[in-house]
Amino acid sequence: MSASDSLSLAASSRPLLKAAPAGALLLAPSGPKKYLSFTLNGELYAITIEQIKEIIGLRPITTVPMMPNYLRGIINLRGMVVPVLDLAQRFGMETISTGKRNCIVILEIPLYSEFPEQRHTLGFVVDMVNAVMDISPAAIEPAPSFGTPIRPDFLQGIAKVKEKFILLLNIQRVIMLEELNAMRSITKG
Repeated sequence: MSASDSLSLAASSRPLLKAAPAGALLLAPSGPKKYLSFTLNGELYAITIEQIKEIIGLRPITTVPMMPNYLRGIINLRGMVVPVLDLAQRFGMETISTGKRNCIVILEIPLYSEFPEQRHTLGFVVDMVNAVMDISPAAIEPAPSFGTPIRPDFLQGIAKVKEKFILLLNIQRVIMLEELNAMRSITKG
């Protein structure tokens, strides 16, 4: 995907519970989930597509003073102020060098776990977006407590797909509640 491309992804999530005709609840089959894979400093990562609103090309980012070093700044997305994170900085890596394949992945995530309907829009910069892929729960191993380039609590698990390991991010852990609230104060002005 080139930086000039834009891709909208419908947030399609399968419910875990279905209502049976008699009103009883049945567990839905737990098949593969869709993940967006992307590259960051040579490592392969993925997040579920359920929270992805769209993918846009890299554009000028306005710096906001006195924010954490991994908050690159804000962008104007069709009249909406959207904070943009540098995941490499968040993970303690070198900042991503700007290239023509860089993208900003735009997410809509719940602000509070108790109120999932209250959602916040934010973006993060990646080296490049690779693909949307189906990953079966059977292909996901628990996150190891050592040996990964990022903090283990940022990981949902590690998937093995076609002889490659993909680090599956727990985006709620990567973006902490306190930091979301700080970003929210930027967008509310």
